[in-house]
Amino acid sequence: MEAHHPAKILMTADTVGGVWTYAMELVRALVPFGTKVALATMGAPLSEDQRRQTEDMSNLTIYESNYKLEWMENPWEDVEQASQWLMHLKDEVQPDLVHLNGMAHGNLDWGVPVIVVVHSCVMSWWRAVKGEEAPKAWDKYKEAVTKGLQAADMVIAPTQAMLHQAENFYGPFKASTVIYNGRGQYGFQFGKKEPFIFSMGRVWDEAKNISMLAHIASDLSWPVYIAGDSKHPATGETIELENVHFLGKLSEKEVSERLSRASIYALPAKYEPFGLTILEAAMSGCALVVGKAESLVEIWGNAAKYVDPNSADDLRDTINNLIQDEFALNIMAMRAIKRSHGYTSDPMGQDYDHVYRQLLRQTVSV
Repeated sequence: MEAHHPAKILMTADTVGGVWTYAMELVRALVPFGTKVALATMGAPLSEDQRRQTEDMSNLTIYESNYKLEWMENPWEDVEQASQWLMHLKDEVQPDLVHLNGMAHGNLDWGVPVIVVVHSCVMSWWRAVKGEEAPKAWDKYKEAVTKGLQAADMVIAPTQAMLHQAENFYGPFKASTVIYNGRGQYGFQFGKKEPFIFSMGRVWDEAKNISMLAHIASDLSWPVYIAGDSKHPATGETIELENVHFLGKLSEKEVSERLSRASIYALPAKYEPFGLTILEAAMSGCALVVGKAESLVEIWGNAAKYVDPNSADDLRDTINNLIQDEFALNIMAMRAIKRSHGYTSDPMGQDYDHVYRQLLRQTVSV
């Protein structure tokens, strides 16, 4: 028997990272299936830009909160209060299915099928960024995430690499699959390219490793532009480096405009389970220079230049070689565009809808 598309989903999302962008794309991609989404947000209030993004979305209702996320400092009281809030929302919304983009609430008594998506996690982050296992201070986090993931009817990851790591740290799971993230091509365009390098993220983020790009900028013949905060979160001091232009936080429209003109997008990440900003750059026709992480090789194949995220020399030489070889630069840009066509939001929506219907069918047949 063919299961119907879910009429209503209760979904969670944090507002402080790429999960927000992912959630917006998925909600839009579910419109053709007639699925309405009640989105419970956590982590921080919505920004003005985020509110604008939701204005034309007829299938979306937002329920806002400030509860801390499971990876934040001393979050457990908030996580417990969020549990009670989510249970109230479930009773109010009466969803056919629950889709969690955080992991600690997977083992609540939902009474309907539950999907938990592993976008990233502290255990795999620590191993990739620090080169060692996470300290014992994170044991409670690991325990909560393990319970949440093992209770889920389906665990989804955005790459095979991320799923393998999740299974190793928190498995076994009842069921699991990979659904690649997607972006709508409508938001990005290939403009007239200019001689500059672009990157996005906080310069202090160890995983994104943008600080390495900033520090080799003086050895590059093209200027480096970085969208993101240049102030140190602890000292409040603004970093100033030769040949680096910090642009601050940009709106979606400003990012799109800057990407359309950038010739190279560089993100020498030590840890990046998917990398939506890299996808946006590829859709905009940038040549990609990224960290050699297993997940990024899985996604981009020969459509990116990979660098050792611990070698500033490797990053500098790779970028300079592209600057000096216009033919290679154009080839890499074309490969990135072509490869990006495999990661659009419509197939992502179809894949999620397929999993939703599969779970609902199993529920009906029990």
